[in-house]
Amino acid sequence: MKKIEAVIKPFKLDEVKDALQDIGVQGMTVLEAKGYGRQKGHSELYRGAEYVIDFLPKIKIEVVVPDDLMEPVIEAITTAARTGKIGDGKIFVTEVIEVIRIRTGETGPQAI
Repeated sequence: MKKIEAVIKPFKLDEVKDALQDIGVQGMTVLEAKGYGRQKGHSELYRGAEYVIDFLPKIKIEVVVPDDLMEPVIEAITTAARTGKIGDGKIFVTEVIEVIRIRTGETGPQAI
């Protein structure tokens, strides 16, 4: 099993969610996050004073999928989240050793 974490622009969340549902991903965790990469934040003017916004709003999506769904999930996220501009985000893939469904005690891929 693989855990796929994607950090994306907030306005792309619905498109990514729909793309993942279309390929059969049944659940995900969504977190509000702040961060920056190459874009290094930006400046804003508020009541005549300039403020530097170092951390930009982002959304972090986490999904755990069987190994055979890893490539389709990565492709779906990449296609749905891409704007072609700096700050589109990143995808991280890690190995998952075990999953346990608390309610039933199911383990492994059946617990996803």
